[in-house]
Order: sequence, then C-alpha cells, then structure tokens
Amino acid sequence: MKIPDIAPDEEPALSLTSMIDVVFLLLIFFMVSTTFLDPERQVELDLPEAAEAGAAPTTAEEIVVNVLQDGRLSVGGTIVDEDGLLTALRQAAATNPDMQVTIRGDRQTHHENVVKVMNSCGAAGLSNLAVSVLEEN
Repeated sequence: MKIPDIAPDEEPALSLTSMIDVVFLLLIFFMVSTTFLDPERQVELDLPEAAEAGAAPTTAEEIVVNVLQDGRLSVGGTIVDEDGLLTALRQAAATNPDMQVTIRGDRQTHHENVVKVMNSCGAAGLSNLAVSVLEEN
C-alpha cells in the first residue's frame, strides 16, 4: 500500500467533528435519562391501586399531603398535625387559590384520615384536589 506523500509545508490535520458529535449525543442522552426526584414522593407509602388510574398532570405549584399508615400527616417532608396542615393550606391558598393539592394516602390508613385532609382543604378554600393511586397491572 502506498502512503501518500505530505508536502513539507503542509501540517497534518485532525478532524474533531465526529468526536464533538459523539460528546454532544452523550450529553443529550444523560440529560434525557436523568430523573428529577420530588422529595414529597420519596415518602414510602403503600398506595392503593385503581383500574382507571391515569397520569395526573403535575404542576409547578402543587402541595403534596402524605397520609401515613398510622394517620400522621406530612407536608413538605415534615410531620404536621391537623392545625399545622390547615395553616400550610391557608398560606398556599393565599398565594394561589387554584393550587392543586395531591393527597397520597397509605393503603392501610383509615378513610377518615383522608377525609380530614379533604375537609382541611375545603376550610382553607382549596378545591383543586387529586388523590394519588397506583395503576393496576
């Protein structure tokens, strides 16, 4: 095989175009595959299943209330009592009366605990409620 001669005044050039393309594609891949964690959804709850469960649109302005198995309430990652919940909901309603409240009730909790959260939402003036469930397999 004959190797082409390079003129003495020419410098060899290295094309970086394909390497830049590969790095750019890797960057896009990692950006798309990254999951963003929501601290409210990190609470371990055994959610009930529903056959007609659909994905609810998530909004930037949303309050997630977790009802634990023993009836304790969690808002913003902190355990609150009913008065603390009502205070947090009233503050949210003052900033945005159409704010969505997502109630995540454990499967083993009493229905009464979830109803108390709904009543607190009504007392605070929030009516955009959603109940979080798992989709049946």
